[in-house]
Amino acid sequence: MRKVTKSFVLMTLLMIGCQVIMYGQSGYHSVLFNDNWMFHKGDIDTSNLTRKDTAQWLPVEIPHDWSIEGPFSENWASGTGFAPGGVGWYRKIFKLAAKADQQEFLYFDGVSENSEVWINGHLLGERPSGVISFQYELSPYLKAGGNNELLVRVDHSKFADSRFYTGSGIYRNVYLVTTNPIHMPLWGVSFTTPKVDTNNAQVQVNVSIVNNTKSNATVKAICNLSDGKGWSTRHESLQIHIGIGDTSIAKLQFNVNNPKLWSVDKPNLYQLEVTIVQDGQIIDECQQRVGFRSFRFDPNNGFFLNGQNIKIKGVCLHDDAGVLGVAVPKEVWERRLKIMKAAGANAIRMAHDPHADYFYDLCDKMGFLVMDENFDEWEGAKNKWIEGWNKGKPGKDGPHEYFDQWGVRDISDMVRRDRNHPCIIMWSIGNEIDYPGDPYIDPGKKPSPEHPSATRLGEVSKELVAAVKSYDQSRPVTAALAGVEMSNKTTLPGNLDIVGYNYQESRYAKDHKAYPDRVIFGSENSKKLEAWEAVKNNDFVAGQFIWTGIDHLGEAHVWPEHASKNGMVDMAGFPKAEYYFRQSLWLDTPMIRIGTTDIPDAKNPDPYPKQGDPDWNYASGDRKRVNCFTNCPEAELFLNGASLGKKKLSDFENRVISWDVDYTPGDLTVKGYTAEGRTLSHTLKTAGPAYAIAAKADASSFDEETRVANVVIGIVDRNGIPVFNAGNKVTLTITGPGKLRGLENGAIDDMEPHGADSKSVLHGKLVAYVEWTGKNGPVKISIRSEGLKPQVIVIQTKKIK
Repeated sequence: MRKVTKSFVLMTLLMIGCQVIMYGQSGYHSVLFNDNWMFHKGDIDTSNLTRKDTAQWLPVEIPHDWSIEGPFSENWASGTGFAPGGVGWYRKIFKLAAKADQQEFLYFDGVSENSEVWINGHLLGERPSGVISFQYELSPYLKAGGNNELLVRVDHSKFADSRFYTGSGIYRNVYLVTTNPIHMPLWGVSFTTPKVDTNNAQVQVNVSIVNNTKSNATVKAICNLSDGKGWSTRHESLQIHIGIGDTSIAKLQFNVNNPKLWSVDKPNLYQLEVTIVQDGQIIDECQQRVGFRSFRFDPNNGFFLNGQNIKIKGVCLHDDAGVLGVAVPKEVWERRLKIMKAAGANAIRMAHDPHADYFYDLCDKMGFLVMDENFDEWEGAKNKWIEGWNKGKPGKDGPHEYFDQWGVRDISDMVRRDRNHPCIIMWSIGNEIDYPGDPYIDPGKKPSPEHPSATRLGEVSKELVAAVKSYDQSRPVTAALAGVEMSNKTTLPGNLDIVGYNYQESRYAKDHKAYPDRVIFGSENSKKLEAWEAVKNNDFVAGQFIWTGIDHLGEAHVWPEHASKNGMVDMAGFPKAEYYFRQSLWLDTPMIRIGTTDIPDAKNPDPYPKQGDPDWNYASGDRKRVNCFTNCPEAELFLNGASLGKKKLSDFENRVISWDVDYTPGDLTVKGYTAEGRTLSHTLKTAGPAYAIAAKADASSFDEETRVANVVIGIVDRNGIPVFNAGNKVTLTITGPGKLRGLENGAIDDMEPHGADSKSVLHGKLVAYVEWTGKNGPVKISIRSEGLKPQVIVIQTKKIK
């Protein structure tokens, strides 16, 4: 991040009340600029943008997503989760003592969508994309010492313009950036490691420096690399001359001995600090977390990280979080990513656009490989379902409308913003762009305006690949192909370094034979066993990304559903049976889990055996199937201490051991036996009537790094046993410097008002998102439900000076 002088920090804090923050990867931002915004839902008269009347403006907190506030309605579109779109305006009045020897910029991490930004009546610019970060200079139009007015218009009136939920508004952080006229421009530092092993790492740091003064300048670029523990690993500097109005690049090269390598198991990070010095004074400085790792893709042997051949075990993730929409706090995604890690996932596919700046920091820190992606369509319009999935007449609105003008710029800015993250191992230039007939058609067929020839896939992809490689040649470029058979008739696959296959496992072997130099991986796959075995049993397949890791808003099937239930975890972050089956496939450490379900019969077939609720509460005489998910070679089931038989995993082709059991209240326990002689177990207990609230927060205290707590709330009986079938409505009351951001139960058809302080649990659970407001004092969270014993959680706050 860009550091600023102490005097400026104090002035800024006093005048605009911003919070100093360090998000290095986002472009050297100085201070958060999220406070004191006003919002108006609907359009306003643009003939007088410096309006003084604030009657129609309401206070709002940034990040902000107005679509998630609803109301949901079947009058909107299923693709975008039956959430409203529309037009909204944001307004902020602030004072800033602009100086002749500094420049002020405003950086938006994401505004959805079609944004226009004004300062004091001057239009700074527009950005159609809702997922790309951008920055404007404020300096020429600031009123020094007086009130300055920012206005942002967001136009999401085409509410059915996506196949999935995108949200509406300034839904990511805003930053105020202050620089010297001689400074590193936005995303002006590139960190690469051309060669890395355990003994030595070659480092290349390219530093762009712009001279906005009226004279030639000579400056020194200094690079310092440390291990994050306070001692310097390497120090390098280079003197450079810059002409008036020019941008020059300082290229610093050096070696690091015995680097600590970044990996999925040990994500070691270093602190990169770049300073610009003129006449002995620091005039600009930035800090970023970086890492050393080597990786390669091989057409015959898959993926190698630091010389080790590993399989990519990835999940696709959209960037919403249920009740929070797309305005998701960092702490919420940190909890979700921990859950993905515990499933055995080592990779994330950003489906289908760049995510918030902090998301990549989390992936760096937690050890996730990342497939960074942009575009769900290029120049042609895909079908956007309005009435329901594959139902009725689709809409054709979407980002294709501005792709010709902005496509290359958007993919370039994604790469420039994210390229220093060690977690990223590939750039994706599109998802299912080649879906047959939607919109491109086979080159052998006659094209039309609605269905252009697939030959265009090769022409457009060549341009996008060139744009990516102009900013980063250290990673391969890919795309997630949905119609490989058609694409093979074009130059698209040949333009890519590695080729992603969506749900086309049947083509792996034949295409490997036909195209022996092609690197193949599963860019989107079902959670079926055979999809994983196609990866596991073929050395040449680099890995897979299952669809999806977590349920997401949009892609809804039919009203009142407003979300997709394809995740192995629901929107509240609670695992489904799918999750434990995935653990049995992906984890190297022993695991075992059981769940119960109906026994399949002719009327109720069970072609998909990965089911099972964590419930042992049924009626007398019921007979249930107990499914066991495990990677242990043997498992034995016990009912109230009596063995119901030991079974071998190898006897079950679907890798789910099962028993059919007559229900008897008590304890249902499974024991797993490892090849090394270890025993592990999992138990389901019959629960009594709902008796009490049982809740736990994942934060013991609030501070500048932890501002949101995920509070998991459950319903238990008198003995503390979870009551799976409970549907009680839970109410939260918060006192002290805290507020409720939302309650999420994971139900894809839950139409209870978002933002309310009450919500019904689903399967006896929900999660509450509680945010610290930044003041001193404990946050008291009182949780109650009619007829149940309440619970109070207190989260302390670190004192603010």
